[in-house]
Amino acid sequence: MISKYEFQFSVGFHTITKLAMTIAAILTFSHYVVQLFGQTVPGIFWPYFKEIGFAFIILGAAIFAVSWFLKARPHNRPKKYSVVCFDVFGKESKIDGIRTEFKNHDVAWSFMKQYKQTYPLNNFALVSELKKDRKKVIFRYI
Repeated sequence: MISKYEFQFSVGFHTITKLAMTIAAILTFSHYVVQLFGQTVPGIFWPYFKEIGFAFIILGAAIFAVSWFLKARPHNRPKKYSVVCFDVFGKESKIDGIRTEFKNHDVAWSFMKQYKQTYPLNNFALVSELKKDRKKVIFRYI
């Protein structure tokens, strides 16, 4: 027959054994999970992830380059610029003795600034005709 103390020791030993086996099973499983997802899976898929990342970077650069090329098309610059004079009431007027036809945008702008100082009550617009439009386009207005 088993004594009371032997029975308590046996139950306590079984409890400790079960607890130790559970802890060992958890540690072993967690070690396998860490090994699998920490080294094995990244070791297998890392080269592919690097290639996929490289492909995303190249694809992004290509999309940027194509959009930049489409947006940065060369502009058709006019070959002839005109300076138009407006009076105080906003109606187009003509001042005798001033030059109104130019081949260069910067020269026309420089003359417009000089005309504004000379004739402060008038406003001036730098206009040109583009090939596609029949209307004149105002580039600058002072």
